[in-house]
Amino acid sequence: MNKKMNLLMFSGDYDKVLAALILANTARELEVDVTMFFAFWGLFIIRDPEKATLADKTVYEKMFGMVTPKGPEELPLSKMNMVGLGKQMLLEMMEDDKTPSLTDFLNGARKKGVKFYGCKLSVEVMGFKEEELLPEVEIITAKDYLINALDSDMQLFI
Repeated sequence: MNKKMNLLMFSGDYDKVLAALILANTARELEVDVTMFFAFWGLFIIRDPEKATLADKTVYEKMFGMVTPKGPEELPLSKMNMVGLGKQMLLEMMEDDKTPSLTDFLNGARKKGVKFYGCKLSVEVMGFKEEELLPEVEIITAKDYLINALDSDMQLFI
């Protein structure tokens, strides 16, 4: 029986998401079953920038949608973002070291079979439509998430 790892993604910070996706990819390489549950700010990670829409949304949802990240590459740093300058420095350092981008790690996790879940309540409150998210994302309730987490060998909150 395989080991199981569960990550609850609450943060929408580039560096924290990068660390989580590195762990998810590495765990899959070790044949660990990995699930990631995205809630509130974490939903920006699985928002498909090509599918973001303002159609059929309330005024608040439209305003929120216009000022929030459209996808993973628009996420800010958790520290030293400095209106994007800090993030640009990090990205250049990553490029110098030939480190894959956050999107590369996300796509790697998708290809390796990491299971992606979106929090039903968070999706509703944040004004997302299911079709705005990556196709691998399944919308589940907090109860469904907890059942999964309780069955995991390792749970991480990021």
